[in-house]
Amino acid sequence: MIQIGKVFVPILAAMTVGAYLGTEARSHPAEDRKRTHIAVWVGWSGFEYDAFQAVVNDYNKQQNTIFVDLLSISGNSLKTLISASAGLPPEISLLSASEIPQFADAGAIEILDEICKENGLTEDKYVPGYWDVMQYQGHSYALPATPATIALHYNTDILKSAGYTKAPETIEEMTEMENKITTIKEGKMVMAGFLPTEPGWWTWAWGPFFGGKLWDGKSKITFNDPENLRAMEWYGSYSKRFGHQQLTAYKSGFGVFASPENGFLAGRVAMEVQGVWMSNFIKTYSPTLKWDAVPFPYPKDRPDLKGHTIVDQDIFVLLKGCKHRSEAIKFLAYCESQPAMEKLCLGQKKCSPLRNKTDEFWAKQENPRIRLFDEMAYSKNAFANPKIAIMPQYQAEISNALDEVALRTLTPKEAVDKVTARMQPKLENYLRVLEARRKAGK
Repeated sequence: MIQIGKVFVPILAAMTVGAYLGTEARSHPAEDRKRTHIAVWVGWSGFEYDAFQAVVNDYNKQQNTIFVDLLSISGNSLKTLISASAGLPPEISLLSASEIPQFADAGAIEILDEICKENGLTEDKYVPGYWDVMQYQGHSYALPATPATIALHYNTDILKSAGYTKAPETIEEMTEMENKITTIKEGKMVMAGFLPTEPGWWTWAWGPFFGGKLWDGKSKITFNDPENLRAMEWYGSYSKRFGHQQLTAYKSGFGVFASPENGFLAGRVAMEVQGVWMSNFIKTYSPTLKWDAVPFPYPKDRPDLKGHTIVDQDIFVLLKGCKHRSEAIKFLAYCESQPAMEKLCLGQKKCSPLRNKTDEFWAKQENPRIRLFDEMAYSKNAFANPKIAIMPQYQAEISNALDEVALRTLTPKEAVDKVTARMQPKLENYLRVLEARRKAGK
C-alpha cells in the first residue's frame, strides 16, 4: 500500500475514489472501444492546458491503437497521490519537479531508468539543469514537460529616470538603486525599487542566492550556516530601511498577479524576481511597459555565484499500478520528441528542456529574452528546490522566520537557529520512517 503520512484517512480516500470513478466515466467514452484509453491528469488550465491538448490531439490522430484522455484536475498532485494509494491511479500525471521526493518515497511513481534508456531519453538529450531536477537517489523518476528559470525583471524607464543605464550586477548595487528609486511622500511609499515579498513565491531561495545550503543532502539541516544567516540579514534590512508597516501598506495596494494592478506591471515596483512566463503577462496587461531581464544579482564578494538562477519544471510521471503501462510509455516517448515538445513549449510560451532547438522554435518565440532563460539553465550555479520530501514543512518554517525578522520579533540569528532547531527533528523522524519502510519492503 502506498503511504500518505502515518494515517490513511478513509473519508478522504472514499471521496477521491468517487471522484476518480467519475472522471473514469468521462475519460473512457463508449464510442471508441477499439483503442486502449490512457488517462493523463494535469493541473494546467487556460492556454497552458490548450497547448497540451493540441499535442494530445496530434497523437490521437496519428495512430489508431491508443487514445489519450486528458483531464484538468484541480488539486491534481494530492488527488494523484490519493488515487495511487487507493489502487486507481491514472497512467500519467503532471507534477512539479519539487514533488518527486514525496511521490518517490511514497512508492507512487515508477523509476524510469530503463524506459529512458530504451527510448533514447538520456542525459545528453536534455539541458543539464532540467535533467538534474528529475534525478532522485540516483534514478530518473520523471520526464520533462515545460521548464522555467528565474531572473530579475526590471523597468528600464524607472532605472533610466534614476540615472541608471543598466541593471544591477551585485546585491550591493541593487541596494544602492533601491535606496535611490524608493520614494516616500507625505509619509507614504509611492515607489519601490525592489520588494523581496513581491511576489514572494521563492522564500526558500534567498539563502541559496547568497550561497547557502538548506541541508547536507543526507541527514543534517544547515539553515543556520553563515550564508543563510547573511540572506536573513539582507531580508531584514528592508524593514530597517523602509519600515515594515510602510512596506506592508504599499504592497496591500497591489492587485492580483494576473492583472494590470500587479505591482511590477503597474510601474510601482522597479525590479522583481520572476520566471520566463512574465513576458506573457507584460504583453497582456501592460503592453507599453519597457523592460529587460538579467540573472539575479550576487553578493559582491561572491563572484563565483554569478549567473545563478532557480530551475524548475513541470514533469510527467508514470504511476505505479496503472492499467495500461506500455501504452502510457509510448505516449510519454512521443511527448519527448522534438516536434511535440516544441509545440507544447511554444504554446505555453516557455523554453524547451531539450538541448537541440529548431530555428523555427526560436523564430516563433514572443519573449525577447527567451535565450537568456534558456542559457541560465546551463549555469553551474543553477539550483533547484532541495530534494527532500519534507520541503513543504521546511518552506513554511522559512516563511514564518522571514515574517518574524521583518516584524523584528526575532533577530536574523535567532530566526535561522529556530528554523534549524525545528526542522532537524522532523528530518530525523522522516528518515527513520523511510528506513522502516525499506526494511519492511514497502
